[in-house]
Amino acid sequence: MHIVRLMEFRMARAPFRPLPRRALARSLRAALLLCCAALAGPVFAQNDEKRPSKNEDDASKLPIEEIRRYVNVYNVVKQAYVEPIEDRKLMQSAIRGLLLDLDPHSAYLPKPDADAFVEDSDGAYDGIGVEVQQQPDGSILVIAPIDDTPAAKAGVKAGDLIIAVDGKALTPEIADGNPLRGAPGTKTVLTVQREGAPKPLQITVQRETIRVGSVRGRMLEPGYGYIRVSAFQADTAKDFNAQLLKLQTEAAGKGLRGLVLDLRSNPGGLLTSAVQIADDLLEKGKIVSTRGRISLGDAEFNATPGDLLRGAPLAVVIDAGSASASEVLAAALRDNQRATLVGSRTFGKGSVQTVLPLDNGDSVKLTTARYYTPSGKSIQARGIDPDVLLKPDATVKGARSDISEAGLPGHLRGDQEAAGVGNGDVLEGDAPIAAALQQLKKTVAALPDAQPERR
Repeated sequence: MHIVRLMEFRMARAPFRPLPRRALARSLRAALLLCCAALAGPVFAQNDEKRPSKNEDDASKLPIEEIRRYVNVYNVVKQAYVEPIEDRKLMQSAIRGLLLDLDPHSAYLPKPDADAFVEDSDGAYDGIGVEVQQQPDGSILVIAPIDDTPAAKAGVKAGDLIIAVDGKALTPEIADGNPLRGAPGTKTVLTVQREGAPKPLQITVQRETIRVGSVRGRMLEPGYGYIRVSAFQADTAKDFNAQLLKLQTEAAGKGLRGLVLDLRSNPGGLLTSAVQIADDLLEKGKIVSTRGRISLGDAEFNATPGDLLRGAPLAVVIDAGSASASEVLAAALRDNQRATLVGSRTFGKGSVQTVLPLDNGDSVKLTTARYYTPSGKSIQARGIDPDVLLKPDATVKGARSDISEAGLPGHLRGDQEAAGVGNGDVLEGDAPIAAALQQLKKTVAALPDAQPERR
């Protein structure tokens, strides 16, 4: 969300006095050295034996005039800003700005944020338990509260917009400090804008050490299992495998007749975990491919023999909070005719972010490729449409239908993105699970002799 700030200003009566030529030359040389060092770095190593094409050569040229303009602005700020400002702060702001307008998912991560990013993937950190997207004005959009965390228990919902923490309005600088994190036991008050609420809500949440168990399951009925995957972390695929084998044992006899896989409000996570789960449920076929500007961004993942369900049908529940890796998994199962998708259109995050560590402990999170489904379609800013469309339960309050990748300011354009395509709905409660179970029974009933294929 962009907020336009109207501010008074006055023009200087005379042009600002430029730097002496020698000082400007020193600053320009320093900037050029920084740029050259960045371009010469090992992040995307080039084959020395390959002669670059004219387009590649043109793209690698330094924009001297733009660098000169940057140096002039930098020195104007240093000399004329109303208060002294440190070089480090100016350079950090410049680096953040370099990434800020690329897309909503590229960012410069100071060391604390980089460490928090790793903690999230490992599944343990101190905070309130939400997956979020920082907005350009500093406010924080909740993609999904994580199951059984303080945020979920306090009533934070997907689509909520956090505009203040402990009474302090969120700015980009405050949001960069990760104000939702904190010592276990401490409380924080969130000021939240929610669709349909006449005024902002005040929600008090007590922080905890969040140990996210991303997989849980149970039997819905004899022969029919249910597995909920709330995020894709380092151990998610292993936990899914163990939970599925447990349900197969509980089903006894020939095992499960069908499985409901719940990916609602699953914001994604590690692509490798989603790929491993897809491999567990497929006998063969493509899972996902990625394509970027350079070969480092290109990859293709394919299933290997060994379907743990032995061909038993799947119904996958999705909604507007299903994003990124969860969309990859849903698309892989549907495109390989392995599952029926039940629910609402997904979020539409079809881009790959690569985290590039820097020598000072900071990192750069950079969008390097797009995801493509087995059928060759991009889900970026489009999402995945279900086979069986569901609408939100009217008795469940607070579900939003206006969150999507396409609605994020500055989002990366998608190959299949189309104007006028509506957003999906956040589907809460047990009704979607019941609908998926009914669809699963229809699929099983249509099989020869009402028995799933066994392999």
